[in-house]
Amino acid sequence: MEITGIIAEYNPFHNGHLYQINQIRQHRDSLIVAVISGSFTQRGEAAILDKWQRAQCAVESGCDLVLELPFAFACRSAQDFAQGGAALLARLGIVSQLAFGAESDNLAQLQAIASQLDDKDFQKQLHQQIANGLSYAQAISAVLGNDENTATLIRQPNNILAIEYLRSLNRLPTSIKPLLIPRQGAGYHEPDIHGPLASATAIRQALYQETVADLASVLPAATYQATRQLSASQLPDMNRLYLPLQTKLLTSSFSSLQNIYGINEGLENRILDMAQKASDWQKLIKAVTTKRYPASRIARTLLYLLLDIDKGSMALFDQAGPLYARLLAASSQGKKLLKDIKQQSSIPLITKTSQYLNTNKRRGAKADLTPFEQMLSLDTIATELRNLTCQTAADRNDFQQSPVFSNR
Repeated sequence: MEITGIIAEYNPFHNGHLYQINQIRQHRDSLIVAVISGSFTQRGEAAILDKWQRAQCAVESGCDLVLELPFAFACRSAQDFAQGGAALLARLGIVSQLAFGAESDNLAQLQAIASQLDDKDFQKQLHQQIANGLSYAQAISAVLGNDENTATLIRQPNNILAIEYLRSLNRLPTSIKPLLIPRQGAGYHEPDIHGPLASATAIRQALYQETVADLASVLPAATYQATRQLSASQLPDMNRLYLPLQTKLLTSSFSSLQNIYGINEGLENRILDMAQKASDWQKLIKAVTTKRYPASRIARTLLYLLLDIDKGSMALFDQAGPLYARLLAASSQGKKLLKDIKQQSSIPLITKTSQYLNTNKRRGAKADLTPFEQMLSLDTIATELRNLTCQTAADRNDFQQSPVFSNR
């Protein structure tokens, strides 16, 4: 039987994700292993539901196993998010294909662009454009922008991720094959709901506007039930992290700020300056954002500041890749895969965090922790940091919460 991997955020799991799963199973009989971001998303925002809730929704809606993508890769740029997810799936030793969505239906074109991005001459031009002041995405557009069709293609967010997945498969020692499933329904950032395939952006907006009844037609039953049970006080609000951030900035030296991952070229000065004027987290992001530094990068960098993630630590994580597979949820069929993973995986499968890390060890000096423990420590702290964004936080943490097992 085919084992299909998916890399996603499921923030939250909606009908578009269900469509993808159904398409996979129409293509071939397959079990599905999803690797999802944990407490924070790629854009540097707290996930709308906690990772166990989102994993359970995914399993109840058709996934067989849901694993956590470590924070060190989940809250990163598209290329790092894709590389981390693909590497984790490859290290399981059982995944035969990677399914992903894109606005384009032309796999050959996406593969050609992916190969071109890793060409030495292209990389030289790319780094020159970045040195000239462009962001990574802008630099890619500048180098490839002579062809209007290509330029349009790479401006679309799912195409960008698809290309990064293909680049990751090219670089990894893996036989995993790509499976492109053209995206259907609303655009990635479409703010309104116009039918059963709404964007995650529109769904989250409806939750904050407390128009949950509007979501019955765009969410699978499990997700709809989970969101119906949410009160306003349980929704994450990143502004609740602003006072801790201001305190961190007030007590940090220039050298320590300059050592934080994502801070370079005097960005610390701009953050410090704007933090004296901005009244909340979101306004600070808007004030610091520039053409070179998009809002998503600034949002991630503020989290790195709070979590004290330095450049050396991130370089270590990138060199090592994902060092474990953390189980969040499984179906009855997915449980049968656990034995295969334990036999074939090159990384340990974690079902109980306390077997690998405890709160006392987590509070020790970073130098006393192995890269494995440092990576896992970040995941556990991120869970508790997300809890701080909710006025009424769920009583769940990584040391006590077990994986969710479904009878589906």
